[in-house]
Amino acid sequence: MTKVEQCGTGAALCQVFDSIFLDVPMSRVKFNVNGEWAYVQNFKILQNTFTKHHVDKPIPVEALTKCKMQDNLEFLQWTKKFWDQYFPGGDYDAVARRKGGTLPPTGPVARATAGSAGAARRGTTPTTGPRLGVKAGAGGGGAASAALLQENTTLKETVVGLERERDFYFSKLRDIELLIQQAVEEDPELDKQEDGLIKQIQAILYSTEEGFEIPAEGEALDDQETF
Repeated sequence: MTKVEQCGTGAALCQVFDSIFLDVPMSRVKFNVNGEWAYVQNFKILQNTFTKHHVDKPIPVEALTKCKMQDNLEFLQWTKKFWDQYFPGGDYDAVARRKGGTLPPTGPVARATAGSAGAARRGTTPTTGPRLGVKAGAGGGGAASAALLQENTTLKETVVGLERERDFYFSKLRDIELLIQQAVEEDPELDKQEDGLIKQIQAILYSTEEGFEIPAEGEALDDQETF
C-alpha cells in the first residue's frame, strides 16, 4: 500500500481491526480486487466487526469506496487513534491471519507488529483477545468513566435534596409572612409598634446578606423590558 486512497478497498482497515479484536474473518477479505462492489463486501465484514464489538463509529462506505484521498484520510486518522488506544499489545502475524496474503509495507497495519514495544512505550499492559463494548471516541479507562458517572449521579442527588430543602423552608417562611399580614390587617396598631414582636419577625424575614440588595419594583420592570 502506497497511497491513502487505497484504504478505500476496506481490506487494510479489516486488517487493522483484526489486530485489535483478533476475530475478523480475514480469509474472506479480498485484497487483490478492483471494483466498488468488491470493496463493499470488505466493508460489510468490517461493519459486522463493529457491530459485534459495539463500536459506534459510522462507516461512510459510499464515500470511502470512491477511493478519494480526503474521505479516506479522515477515517484513517480516526482508525489510528482507535488503534493507539485499544491495540492489546503482543505480536500480530498479519500474513498468517490472511493465510498467505501479501502485507502492505506501510501504514498502521505494518506498525501493528511492533505492538509489544509500542505498548511498553505507552505504559500500557499488553493483553490478549478482543476487547468488547468499545465506544468510538471514548477517552480514558473504564474505571475513570465509571467514577465520573458515579460522581455526576451523586451531585444530581445532592442538588435535588437541596432544592427540596429550600422549597420546604421557603414554604414555612411564606406561611409566617401570611400570618403576620393577616394579624396586621386585623389590628393595624401592631404595625406601628417599632419594638413589637411583629416588627422583629419582619426584620428577620426581610433581612439580607451584606452586599445583596432587593431591586425596587420599577427597576425590576425596567430590567425585564431590556433586551
